[in-house]
Amino acid sequence: MSEINYNAPSEVKELNIINTIELEDMAGEIVPHGGFNYMAGGSGDEFTLRRNVECFNYKGILPRVAANVEFPDTHTRIFEHELKVPFIMAPIAAHGLAHESKEAGTAKGIAEFGGSLMSISAYSGASFEEIDAGLGDTPRWFQIYMSKDDELNKNILDEAKKDGASAIILTADATVSGNRDRDDKNQFVYPFGMPIVSRYLTGTGANMSLNNIYGQSKQKIDLDDIRFIKEYSGLPVFLKGVQTPEDAIAGIANGADGIWVSNHGGRQLDGAPGSFEVLEEIAEAVAGRVPIVFDSGVRRGEHIFKALASGADIIAIGRPVLFSLALGGWKGVKSVFEYFEKDLQRVMQLAGTQTIADVKNARLKDLK
Repeated sequence: MSEINYNAPSEVKELNIINTIELEDMAGEIVPHGGFNYMAGGSGDEFTLRRNVECFNYKGILPRVAANVEFPDTHTRIFEHELKVPFIMAPIAAHGLAHESKEAGTAKGIAEFGGSLMSISAYSGASFEEIDAGLGDTPRWFQIYMSKDDELNKNILDEAKKDGASAIILTADATVSGNRDRDDKNQFVYPFGMPIVSRYLTGTGANMSLNNIYGQSKQKIDLDDIRFIKEYSGLPVFLKGVQTPEDAIAGIANGADGIWVSNHGGRQLDGAPGSFEVLEEIAEAVAGRVPIVFDSGVRRGEHIFKALASGADIIAIGRPVLFSLALGGWKGVKSVFEYFEKDLQRVMQLAGTQTIADVKNARLKDLK
């Protein structure tokens, strides 16, 4: 096989976004296929990848009319952060596959939008310092992939805390890589280094395969890791990758300060249900004891609304942000955040909901 071209786009421009579903095809026209398939693809037959989006169709919004709603208020709060919207950037690796500005471009777009939050992946292709240059004072959380060496974990947590992370996201659903057919066919490797976790990789992380990287990370993730991170860092800890009420309950019992409902965007265990399909029963088990973050499959304001109405407190958005980064750099990221804000406001007004609290009390109808 000939060497794969990973040269990412560099253009910076505002985007006129009609819907985010079209962004994927548009990004696929300009991002080299190796990088694009890594971003867009899922595991196995991609059943769960597709199901994540499709399953939003199985619930309908029951609108209230004559509800005296003219200017819906999307403001909300998570821990100490007052946000102007109930959605944030999900932690995603290797933004440099989408755009030459890497995570620094994403960070600047989020900062220019204002009033949201960035989740920084341990597998970022940019350093904390490079991300800070774009992010400024915007709040950030840090997603950790655990090393097998707790001293290295402590070192990474020290750096994340020094960088200003206000919460740690423990990714528990990625102890090995999912069976990613697209990446295997492309013989995909990360073309650049991973500055944050390079201390526990062989070399910098550049030109390493997914299996190699995961193989050097900790596979035996357990509930004790929640306590370890929380006690060492002193920061709130999210347990990410939760798909069952039992794991949510166990996570809270072992110190989790938040539950992150996610199936890794359909990139890990194929054959799992769509993330939205399991949200409501997890929210019932959590019963408001800790906040719930939800991701996987969000493409429209209706999806954000439905997830909030099903028990989520914050929605994390992934691929649409990467595709917008590819198409327009930091201005593209700002554009997609503006799209979701306006689309959510439209849905809120049509549904007769003035505030996010009203959205969370809205009724959905089972359409199955």
